[in-house]
Amino acid sequence: MAATTSLPATAGSCLLQPSPCRFKGTAPVPSPRLAAASRRDGGPGVACSCYPGPPPAVPAERRGGGAGGQSTSPERTVRIVVMVGEDSVSPIKDTPWEEVMRHTADRLKWVDEGFQMLVFSDNSIENDGLKKELSCCDMLVNVAVTSDESVRWLVRNSKDISNIICFQSSPSLVNKLGGTYVEYTGEQDMFGKLANIGKPSGLKESTEVLKTVNNAWERHNSDDIRFCLLVVVNAYIRPVDVLKNLRAKGLSTLSCMIKNCGPQILNCLFDPNCRKALQCLNSCSPTDQVCNYRCIASYESPHLEAFSLCVLQKHNCLDLNAEIPSKPSVTPLTMFRDQRLSHEIAEDLFVGWLDSMEWSWRVAAGQNPAYDQFPCQYQLFYRGKARGSFWYEPVFQVKTLEGKLVWRRRRYRVRRASSPGTFYFSVLDNGVISKEFWTIVDVPDDFSWGLFHYHGAAQAAGLAYTGAVLVTPDGSYPDVENERLASALEKCGIKKWELYMVDNCSCAGAPLGTPEGSTLHYQVVPGKQIGILQKR
Repeated sequence: MAATTSLPATAGSCLLQPSPCRFKGTAPVPSPRLAAASRRDGGPGVACSCYPGPPPAVPAERRGGGAGGQSTSPERTVRIVVMVGEDSVSPIKDTPWEEVMRHTADRLKWVDEGFQMLVFSDNSIENDGLKKELSCCDMLVNVAVTSDESVRWLVRNSKDISNIICFQSSPSLVNKLGGTYVEYTGEQDMFGKLANIGKPSGLKESTEVLKTVNNAWERHNSDDIRFCLLVVVNAYIRPVDVLKNLRAKGLSTLSCMIKNCGPQILNCLFDPNCRKALQCLNSCSPTDQVCNYRCIASYESPHLEAFSLCVLQKHNCLDLNAEIPSKPSVTPLTMFRDQRLSHEIAEDLFVGWLDSMEWSWRVAAGQNPAYDQFPCQYQLFYRGKARGSFWYEPVFQVKTLEGKLVWRRRRYRVRRASSPGTFYFSVLDNGVISKEFWTIVDVPDDFSWGLFHYHGAAQAAGLAYTGAVLVTPDGSYPDVENERLASALEKCGIKKWELYMVDNCSCAGAPLGTPEGSTLHYQVVPGKQIGILQKR
């Protein structure tokens, strides 16, 4: 499925806790958006990039309905150096850690060009360029560094770095946050060191930061690794605009909720599912979309929808905002069956197999860890009764936090964007409007698979996201060695190891079907004569 809206945890905590909403240890003022620009290890002689001043401007691209492009940060550049153990392997489909971290650095650029991150293997410890970078970096991240020689070198050359975090590395490499060393105690695991930071030193404000980072890191995906880095930067280096919803909102939030949404609040608190949803959300970081959406999908109810519609969408009591990301910039398919792609043909590609099958497409894999990993995902695209109307209804299965299997269904309005193969999607999901920009990246002539990319934001919930879904007629993954598919993923900036394989094994009873009076294909349909434009 595509991404849908999460109710921020902040709303739940305002009702379920006596104190004002606050995420400890974070800056109280907003800041421009942060991201990372990655530069490669250039070998001997790499010059230090320590220079003052803001990063270069990045043109903003606006896409209807509040969508926005990247902002240029007036803050100083934040510099991170990542040291990776040579030949170390990650738990992400056994992908080398160096590849994972380099790709994470590339993806950080999508948020802001002013965030610089360099990745080195520990076999380059005598590199003069590395020494220079360490001398001026804001944070050092050690990943799977266990070599005695590398450890000794890092200890000698990282004394002046204010922030050091270590994952799956030697116990001799000590964590440091805000200039304070934290002695490692406890069982060694990938995140064992960081999990204990704050307790021995009495830094109580670290507790929530560490809980957020720990939960995210243990999910082992590139989105959450990036999220970990941003959380640490936000807490100890400078505020990060994309994490502004971690910060205190003050008593005005509770006052707004009580003044404008009293009946909805009471109905929610007296409804078992709605109350469980708020309690669940209270355990999540406000910007942890994986945790938030699991709570929403597990306990959604009419009372929860009414609560979020009033508190967030109508009155914006949490004073949240989010823009549709403009990066990565993904170009749509331009030709299909030797014909230039038109809006009508693009819509037919979405409609897909619906007619010969009960669905348009089934999702075989997805990239977003919050929204694309649900089992048994069906896509239904169709033309509505009204002239020019087009609709998308994803149907998917959810295993709730209580272990139950339930079906969920959403309904998106779809409008054509300026270029054929690009579309605007909008949906009211649990009381909050999400707006998305979709791109048909590729569909072969025989409709054997499709790759659809999306950028989205739920403005009133303060959440922005990107993702992609790989679809096939039956939900099975296409040929692994498919060069055309590899090229399509590359256009989206997605590595094959980032994709979540969707469980399509036990999908009986899906609530499928389209409304009476809806129509399907206009010009092209799946068929054997793949070289001919089939008109209807």
